[in-house]
Amino acid sequence: MALALVLILVVVGSVLFHVLSPWWWTPIASNWRYIDDTILITFWITGIVFVAVVLFVAYCLIRFRYQPGRQAVYEPENKRLEWGLTIATAVGVAAMLAPGLIVWNHFITVPADATEVEALGQQWQWSYRLPGKDGKLGLSGTQNVSTNNPLGLSSHDPNAKDDLVIEAADLHLQVDKPVKLLMRSVDVIHDFYVPEFRAKMDIVPGMVTYVWFTPTRTGTFETFCAEYCGTGHYTMRSKVVVDNEADYQTWLGEQKTFESMMAQAAHINTAASDQEPGDQGAESMGVKR
Repeated sequence: MALALVLILVVVGSVLFHVLSPWWWTPIASNWRYIDDTILITFWITGIVFVAVVLFVAYCLIRFRYQPGRQAVYEPENKRLEWGLTIATAVGVAAMLAPGLIVWNHFITVPADATEVEALGQQWQWSYRLPGKDGKLGLSGTQNVSTNNPLGLSSHDPNAKDDLVIEAADLHLQVDKPVKLLMRSVDVIHDFYVPEFRAKMDIVPGMVTYVWFTPTRTGTFETFCAEYCGTGHYTMRSKVVVDNEADYQTWLGEQKTFESMMAQAAHINTAASDQEPGDQGAESMGVKR
């Protein structure tokens, strides 16, 4: 009887905890409400099964508890019970899988008008790349990554010249415009995750993975790495800022293109190579020639 009472209290406590718990999801800020709906369906199905099974065990403990003179009945098979449990289990599993398959189909089907944006994961920072005026992202590869070319763009691809490079800074997106986020890593496995977007995907070295979403409200949302990637994993954060059209265009105009970035790097390298060691020593002592 005591054990049955404990099981009943576990059921009541679990239901109250989930109903009254303050730890619900963050308010959604993208088109992926499908994911929340799928999780809720799973919670309802598994929750009902949990309550039914635990209460059934408690009922059995009370109904068939030991009593002097009572003998147990041996019944190795019960076709009616077996068929009922099989059918109920099959219906429950199908009810959980079907919505997930539908949502997954939406998740991998990118709208034709989605803008391609690239995210690069690197210990321990996020960098981004947006297409320039031609609307196309140029070729890139980890073999091209260097101090002057942190995203590894191909200098031989004309489509890469006007690409906008955002190194270790915030990504801005336009509200109500679908985005296909292409993701690469230059070192280890990372995971791009924005809780409010319900967008989460592993980034595997040597592969290009993607998610797509449509921001539905303006604001600033934090980006996390959701895959342990080393000692600095906890610092690998960034922000996605969703702007209206006017603010977004203003921000775009302030960004550097790959061509201008490489030209600036070449100018700095040329100036450094033109400076003679003797001049550096003289200047360090305050001597003018």
